Amino acid sequence: MPAPPLALTQGDPAGIGPELALLAWRERQQRALPAFACITDIDHLAQTAQRLGLDVPLISCEWDAVNRCFAKALPVIAHGHAVTAMPGRPDQASAAGTIGSITSAVAAVRQGQASAVVTSPIAKSVLYAAGFAHPGHTEFLAHLAADGGAPLHPVMMLWCEDLAVVPVTIHIPLRSVPDALTQDLIVETGRIVAGELSRRFGIAAPRIAVSGLNPHAGEGGALGREDDEVVAPAIARLRALGIEARGPYPADTMFHARARAGYDVALAMYHDQALIPIKTIAFDEGVNVTLGLPFIRTSPDHGTAFDIAGQGIARPDSLCAALRLAARMAAQPAQASA
Repeated sequence: MPAPPLALTQGDPAGIGPELALLAWRERQQRALPAFACITDIDHLAQTAQRLGLDVPLISCEWDAVNRCFAKALPVIAHGHAVTAMPGRPDQASAAGTIGSITSAVAAVRQGQASAVVTSPIAKSVLYAAGFAHPGHTEFLAHLAADGGAPLHPVMMLWCEDLAVVPVTIHIPLRSVPDALTQDLIVETGRIVAGELSRRFGIAAPRIAVSGLNPHAGEGGALGREDDEVVAPAIARLRALGIEARGPYPADTMFHARARAGYDVALAMYHDQALIPIKTIAFDEGVNVTLGLPFIRTSPDHGTAFDIAGQGIARPDSLCAALRLAARMAAQPAQASA
């Protein structure tokens, strides 16, 4: 039996998400893409295809028909909301469809109808204006996954074939990082990363390289005490748990090819420390992976790109990489018992 298809969410319909979905299906064979269905308004997707001159047939269907239909048409699962947004012109009225698409994708995976969630980019400001109560995409997914139970600790990993990086602190001001960085946060992040690399990526004993916070990893305290007093003890705690974590290393020495060969994932202390190297190496092919959820979630590593939406110049590389990685993760033998 073929694996269940992937659930691709709508994202913000005024961005490049709809056209990338169409392009990905059109290039499905040359890019070796798994079967996926878009959860969106089929009329809006058809209008997008017509506007861009894309000859992509669409078919409205249910989950059990997606694999059968995928070779001949792009399957679309209705989320029950009409979409009126135009390219490059975000519309608060489309927020319900964006949220409904995410909710439907999670439900499909949890019910076994889909094998993973692949999310198209959203614009948080549009959702906030419509009353969205969560800080962002990942937090909403964690809320849905918790289903009223204990809160989860989702971890953001950026992945490409040559590098995987995880920022321990994410979307906070740089001046707030030292106070937010604790031993417990580093240990919990490292523990989740090690477990997910084993479970979802088939790496039996993941090797984690941990960066320092300060230049030269603090240089023995001369450039800050955090690396000696926070990062190094956290690494010792991870090793005590049986996790192969090493460091803290100066971040400026961690990302050349020879260094990358020595680890499976780099644990960085803040957002740009992690994202600059991977976006330098794989700007168009990077994938955002959320670890620590009870289901697989990947996403292209870019935003809504309102400025180029509807112009026919957006590239589907990152979305295609996200689709392939989601299918690869779902195919891991351990996934059945996850």
